Amino acid sequence: MRIFEAFTPDEPVLQVSEIARRTGLHLATASRLVAELTSHGLLTRDDDRRVRIGVRMWELALRASPTATLRDAAMPFMEDVHAVVGHHVQLGVRDGDEVIFLERLSAPKAVINYTRVAGRLLLHASSSGLVLLAHGPADLRERVLARPLRAYTANTITTPDRLRATLADIRKQGFAWCPGHIHEEALGVAVPVKDARGIVVAALSVIVPNTAESRAVTGILMAAARGITRSLPASPLIQ
Repeated sequence: MRIFEAFTPDEPVLQVSEIARRTGLHLATASRLVAELTSHGLLTRDDDRRVRIGVRMWELALRASPTATLRDAAMPFMEDVHAVVGHHVQLGVRDGDEVIFLERLSAPKAVINYTRVAGRLLLHASSSGLVLLAHGPADLRERVLARPLRAYTANTITTPDRLRATLADIRKQGFAWCPGHIHEEALGVAVPVKDARGIVVAALSVIVPNTAESRAVTGILMAAARGITRSLPASPLIQ
């Protein structure tokens, strides 16, 4: 697992020596493990002997992951939202104390956005993360509230009192607005996606220009989230 975790979205290709350094493994051990994982297709090497995660790993992950069903159900509605909005549309789920993005639709001239597929953000800083935090377990909220809240811009929520109030508002109104929280020129708007039991399993969001007119997308997102819920299987995605 440490070998796979050595790769990041910004550095998807590594030398074996760098894998050894990041994992704390002896170079010979790292080389042997990389060779074994490569023989199973879980890692691959390019012509320069650099290593990346293999397609086989992606295949196995899709077989076992409930997020594949979620993504498949969401895609038609995400495409509809994208056609109307013309900027970034994202689907995120909570993984520990972070939001990870399963899918992202963009456009060449879309407003700046720091997220990507399989990218992560802290829960308190993004609209998707705030929605998932607001509807997450109470112990999760207390854990996030108890630690320092990193600022990305002057608009990022960085105090526990403001975060508590924001989470209460999100639960009451059903959406999150984050004007300039990650980048001052961008507005993040997110809504919860529920399964058949009414449990929030994901957040559907858009990243649009930080203008008053952009807030009109909230209703579009809410309608799309309801459509995703209707398309999800009756069996629970999460236990």
